[in-house]
Formats: sequence, structure tokens, C-alpha cells
Amino acid sequence: MFRRFFIPLLFIVILLTACNLGKTPTAASTSTPPAASEPPAEQPPATQPPPTATPSPSPTPSGPPALPPEPREITFQTSDGQTLSGYYYPAAVNPAPLIVFMHWVGGDMSDWYEIAVWLQNRGLKNPFPNPGSESWWDPTWFPPVPEGVSYGVFIFSFRDCAPANAGCAHWTPEVWLLDAQAAMLKATELEGVDPTKIVAMGSSIGADGAPDGCAWLNEQEPGSCQGALSLSPGSFMDIPYPVVVQTLGENQPPTAVWCLADEQEFGICESAEIADNPAYQDFMIPGGQHGNMMLRPGLTPDAMQTILDFLAQTVGP
Repeated sequence: MFRRFFIPLLFIVILLTACNLGKTPTAASTSTPPAASEPPAEQPPATQPPPTATPSPSPTPSGPPALPPEPREITFQTSDGQTLSGYYYPAAVNPAPLIVFMHWVGGDMSDWYEIAVWLQNRGLKNPFPNPGSESWWDPTWFPPVPEGVSYGVFIFSFRDCAPANAGCAHWTPEVWLLDAQAAMLKATELEGVDPTKIVAMGSSIGADGAPDGCAWLNEQEPGSCQGALSLSPGSFMDIPYPVVVQTLGENQPPTAVWCLADEQEFGICESAEIADNPAYQDFMIPGGQHGNMMLRPGLTPDAMQTILDFLAQTVGP
């Protein structure tokens, strides 16, 4: 009988002893804490990557996707019911600043084909045939548009002005003024355009159409037109150039007007200096000749670079 109970009892004793041997003894609550030592140098969290010399990427632009770069044919009507046509070159951002170009009496919107894709700055080659070999149809000498900068461009032809006519068939400044106004209004309606960042540029008759249209638009939509750049203005649309410069200077803030002319025609620019427009600037280009003839290499100042400077100041990159 002793043997029958002794063997199970011995097995239990051995099992309890083995369990106690496998336990790790714990420190008593009265044990002395280890002596203080210098804290280790602060280390970045394990999840934080080490700093690198790589610059941060540019922030992603907000807003809808950019429209395709190819020019879109645009038709619009004037206040007297005339239908006009042109092309809109969307920018690489959306919404974007927009430039409205107005041609001289000896041409039409084709004068701006190369300049449109230059300022659009999306790598697009001019898809239209140029009508001649003038300097402004040779983009190889154009100063580069800053990287990452892109402008929308809107070009159009004044009524009765076409290559078949070798320019404008008749001298009709009173209706060309209506054309300039209609183009500026249409510019605010184009898809992908910021209607508060519109500027106008023009040559000869367009050099007056640009500020005249800009002033009219700001009467209709205050703050829409931020400036006008004129190549050889001459009060050709029967509104004195100094008067429209003064009108644009009365806006708050004043609307910028820049005047470019050669030494023979610079008097019109000088006459506007007293118009009390703090945003007015003029530039004499010796030997520049008239209108678009200033858009050629070898002249100082460079009218093309002046255009870029004007855009940077008025509607930004």
C-alpha cells in the first residue's frame, strides 16, 4: 500500500520542483534603482528617414486638370452682331492667366502664331503655316519662357482683316473698337482661364485696341484686366492714348500699361507719362520701326524679353 501511494506522490514533487526551476525570479520592491547616468543623445524616431540633400518636390497644383495644348477654334459675336473667329491656346495649368493679342492693320491673327505657342510654353509646335519670313515667325531667337511658367493665349482677327486682303481691307476704327471689346469679354468666358488674370497686347491698331479693350472690360467686370502692352500705339481707335492710360490708372490698384516705340514714334509714349498712372512704363527701342517690326533680334531693349517682364509683373508666373 505504501508503494502504491509513494510513486504518484514522488512524481508530483518532481513536477512541482521543475516548474519552480523554470521561473525567473523578480526583483524585490525595495531594491535600489540603478545609478543615474548621462542620457543618451537624442535619436530620431525609427520611422523618420534620415535627411537628404534632395529638394522637396514642387507642390501639386490645385484645380482641374489642364486642357490639351492644341489650339481651339473660337467664334464670338460683337455688340453689333458681327461674328469673329480666333484660336485659344490653353495653358499648362487650370485656371490660368490669359493674354489677348491684337494684330496691326497690315496683318491678322496669323502674326501671333509663333508667339502664341512660345508663351503657352507646352512644347507645342506651331500647327499653322506662317504667311512669310518675318522675324516674329522665327522662334529660334525668342528668349526662353521660365521653366514651369505657362500662359493661355487668345488670338483673333479684326473684321475684314485676312491674309487674302494682305491685312485689313478697310480703315474702320470705330468697329475695330467693338471687336476689341468683344474679344476681351470672350476671354473671360474661355474654359481654363482665370477671369481675374487677363492682359491684352497689341501692335499698331491693336496697340490701341489692347488698352481700350482692357479699360472697357474693367468697366464691365472690375478687376478682370490686369494690364495692356502696346507696340507703337497712335490713338488709332479714336480714343486718345493718354486718356485711356489715365483711365486705367484710376483703377484700384492701378492697371498697368506699357508702351514700346522707336525714336520716331516715341512721342505718343511720352505724352502718356503725365497721365498720372503709377503703373505706366514706356520703353524706347531705337531703330525698332513700327509695331511688330520691333519683334526681331538685335534690338535693345529686347521687346520679347519686355513682354516676359510685363507678364511677370502683371499676372505672375
